[in-house]
Amino acid sequence: MKKIGMVLMVLACMAWPWASNARAAEKGIVIDGSTTVGPIAKSFAAYFMNTYNVPMTVSESGSGNGAKSLINGTCDIADMSRSMKPQELEAAKTKGVDPVAHVVALDGIAMVVHPSNPVRSLTIAQIADIYTGRVRNWRQVGGPNFPVVVIQRESNSGTQETFRELALNKRKVVRSAETQASNGAVKNRVSQTPGAIGFLGLGYVDSSVKPIAVNKVKPSSATVKDGTYPLSRPLYMYTNGKPAGMVGKFINLPKTPDGKKIIQELGFISKY
Repeated sequence: MKKIGMVLMVLACMAWPWASNARAAEKGIVIDGSTTVGPIAKSFAAYFMNTYNVPMTVSESGSGNGAKSLINGTCDIADMSRSMKPQELEAAKTKGVDPVAHVVALDGIAMVVHPSNPVRSLTIAQIADIYTGRVRNWRQVGGPNFPVVVIQRESNSGTQETFRELALNKRKVVRSAETQASNGAVKNRVSQTPGAIGFLGLGYVDSSVKPIAVNKVKPSSATVKDGTYPLSRPLYMYTNGKPAGMVGKFINLPKTPDGKKIIQELGFISKY
């Protein structure tokens, strides 16, 4: 009887990982986080479902919420347009979560104005003056005699935090700034407001807005990749520990020819 019990115990231990993987396959892969990384995640998810028939769920609640979801165990992958903060890493540690960062693409934060605005270039110092309230009229920076309408992202946005770090040296944005919830919302507001200025992930720029040069360098794939564009950044996907199985295959997509093609078609820059 003891031998039979031991055999059953061994079989049960062997079956446990299989059962776990089966549940994971049935549940699929859950992704949450940055609206900037969202288009990559969605395109990757569509490719992955077609290739491997694995269910995918992609949400765009912001980088901060993506980090919280990974820490709380409600997502498998957290999309983030910034790196995790020390307090987020500490919170993960207390819950036994080991966040591992994976750079999926490179991106530039494009400064955009209404197409009718004749301003073509601003320095970092001028952008900082606009966003901290020192400059309130376009004529102060070589533009028309027109009030500046400052557009920013919400506080939970990784794009907002990266912009404040790179352009404002972490200074606070002027209180009169309008806040929009996504890259798309910023683009729409700027496209409809002649005096507006906003910032977007480079992949969101289209003919409805006009991207301007920063320190005389235009945002482009080439200037982001060679580091000459001042407002450049990596885009991340975080996993709990080293990814394995289908999550590992998904995270590896940016290194594959198909993954690189998807990233480039979306207007982002491949790191690999």
